[in-house]
Amino acid sequence: MGTMTIDYAVTNPATGEQLKVYPTITDDELDAAIALAHETHRNWLRSSSVEERAKLVRRVGELHSERREQLAEITVREMGKPMEQALGEVDFCVDIYGYYADNGPDLMKDEPIKLLAGEGSAIIRRSSLGVILGIMPWNFPTYQVARFAGPGLIIGNAVLLKHAPQCPETAEALQAIYLEAGFPEGAYVNIYATNDQIAKVIADPRVQGVSVTGSERAGAAVAEIAGRNLKKVVLELGGSDPFILLSTDDLDATVDAAVSARLDNAGQSCNAAKRFVVIDELYQPFLEKFTAAMTAWKTGDPSAEGTEIGPLSSSTAADRLQDQLDRAIKGGAKVVAGGERDGNFFSPMVLTDVTPENDAYREELFGPVAVVYRVSSEDEAVKLANDTPFGLGSYLFTTDREQADRVANKIDAGMVYVNIVGADGAELPFGGVKRSGSGRELGRYGADEFVNKKLIRVG
Repeated sequence: MGTMTIDYAVTNPATGEQLKVYPTITDDELDAAIALAHETHRNWLRSSSVEERAKLVRRVGELHSERREQLAEITVREMGKPMEQALGEVDFCVDIYGYYADNGPDLMKDEPIKLLAGEGSAIIRRSSLGVILGIMPWNFPTYQVARFAGPGLIIGNAVLLKHAPQCPETAEALQAIYLEAGFPEGAYVNIYATNDQIAKVIADPRVQGVSVTGSERAGAAVAEIAGRNLKKVVLELGGSDPFILLSTDDLDATVDAAVSARLDNAGQSCNAAKRFVVIDELYQPFLEKFTAAMTAWKTGDPSAEGTEIGPLSSSTAADRLQDQLDRAIKGGAKVVAGGERDGNFFSPMVLTDVTPENDAYREELFGPVAVVYRVSSEDEAVKLANDTPFGLGSYLFTTDREQADRVANKIDAGMVYVNIVGADGAELPFGGVKRSGSGRELGRYGADEFVNKKLIRVG
């Protein structure tokens, strides 16, 4: 996992000011945290009913609702998300916890199997695995935790949570919420651990599985250690989602959808639309309207009202994007508009003429940058959409229902959204294929990952 020590610190990306540093967990404290989670699973979690756990998960959601301003303010400070979007993120958490509280008993109920031969009965009974580890990123500090810990606790697993080093204050606030909701100490345990310590946690025989949301590099490092130690792993990694436009009866509305699918969270979403694949006859009008709409979004202080785009999450993130853009332009990409940098802030940028030889053709651009491509047919659109190492989400706009169905079938991705953006829901499974990872979060499939699906066959 690398030997870099991680400092857990709140550094406001809008100002560069370091506001607070949190101590990294010691090895002894970490061992005690694993032991506590393991004991809590063996005792309280295993003897509790799904109804009891659902009640507490519901309370976690209610506390998010009661503290939405406080949680949102922390997110703005830690990673620069505009306030309105940060509040929206907390509200989505409330929906997620509510969904798992409402549906927990149903998701956990016995599933009968029809026997082909013999007397008696057979059922699948879902039960917990034990202690599971979540490794979370900085881009959605509350939502990422909700979609891992909500179903994890409904199932009856104990949760160890390692947050991103730049989100320690969120981590602290969420730990307080779980305890206040009535979960015993050890059911949900926050750990400010280094990468080396995390490698030891994954290897620990008391830990049964690990879920990571992050970069391909992080996913590969975690999966390698998990594989060596025969641990179940869920990987939610990068994406370079296509937005395919084949026909529309309202170009302005389609352009608005395209822009919001790109610029939410300053473009720092793994499932943001990143590559805009436009049919010949719509290419020129789309490019003009899209460029105008992209550049109209206002960057500014993320805590101020009306700000649509905050800074990138850190100077590291800003430098990385700058390096990608420099290489893209050197490789022949044409800058249609935008891309000016001020500290960690970037103005929205539109690029064209990105060829398969250009690094930017295959990389994920994690910021407010859109690449627009022209294609001459449905087949060419599908081929370009699939010509990426990633396979997370995708967006398809067409007025032809048969075409929608046909193209949706051909796209190599975990999710296809047709004629709609920003339509994620607590009940809809989230996840990808190829280098975007494996496994699903949210919905019933999110509650089916870290589960013992135990066969009970009675004669």
